[in-house]
Amino acid sequence: MSDSALSAPRGVRMVTVPDDRDGQRLDNFLLGQLKGVPKSLIYKLLRSGQVRVNGGRVKAERKLVAGEVVRIPPISMPDENAERPEVAQGLLKVLERAIVFEDARLLAINKPTGLASHGGSGIRHGAIEAMRALRPNDNLELVHRLDRDTSGLLVFAKKRSALRELQALLREDHGAGIEKRYMALLVGRMPDGTMHVDAPLHVGLRQGGERHVQVNPQGKPSISHFKVLQRLDGHSLCEVRIETGRTHQIRVHAQHIGYPVAGDEKYGDETVNKRFKTKYGLKRLFLHAASLKFRLNEGRDEYVLDAPLSDDLRQVLDEMAG
Repeated sequence: MSDSALSAPRGVRMVTVPDDRDGQRLDNFLLGQLKGVPKSLIYKLLRSGQVRVNGGRVKAERKLVAGEVVRIPPISMPDENAERPEVAQGLLKVLERAIVFEDARLLAINKPTGLASHGGSGIRHGAIEAMRALRPNDNLELVHRLDRDTSGLLVFAKKRSALRELQALLREDHGAGIEKRYMALLVGRMPDGTMHVDAPLHVGLRQGGERHVQVNPQGKPSISHFKVLQRLDGHSLCEVRIETGRTHQIRVHAQHIGYPVAGDEKYGDETVNKRFKTKYGLKRLFLHAASLKFRLNEGRDEYVLDAPLSDDLRQVLDEMAG
């Protein structure tokens, strides 16, 4: 962002959390308060303790309570009159076709690989920014996130009440309120049946700020269940059910048990990935958020959302089966 697009720094603001933001993560609350400010800068403010809640230092994932007071430090805000880059029409058309479910409360898309859930850290537009451009009359909020390289179901709330309900379900013990299933192609022949992985994960930062996740006893509890669906040329197509939603959870757990996700450039094997690309035409991470199941309206309304595999992944499976 150029210096000319910034206005003079504002003074410290003390913002009282309104009732309709009760239960919202602090980082998401700040994204709403500081629209247009790079997400990397917001996290820097949090890490340095410049953002406080009720006078105390807090972490980004802290859930806010209505009535609490958030201290927001002086920051150079984007000039509202400065020209902002528009979302490409091609991306808007892709996302219009990617909508797999919509009602008065929710909207869900089959997110393509390569699209981040939100902008920031050098990413001009993520799925949330693009969907807001596509649906300017809807007050869309991200319910959850997907890794940039992972395709599949990404859900947006159209009503604040639905967002609060879903966030409450996600906060339940091991996410018991939402059933999340993925499709993953794992390198190698996994044992038959279901492999249960209970391995805590810690998110670290490499030089340059890149996130890297490792199994670490000091990390957060993380549980995944890998079930073999099909054998394909000595490899394993699996359904993965996760009880927690940690950063890169499936990818790190798959690597931890010795069967990395095919096409994973961060946690997989470069030589193996090249072989998959040459032999089967796999040019991306083979990890897809396939389904979500949950209930809203105090359990009265059941939602079962599905996102089909993209054509490129289906073609890889056909090549392997042939």
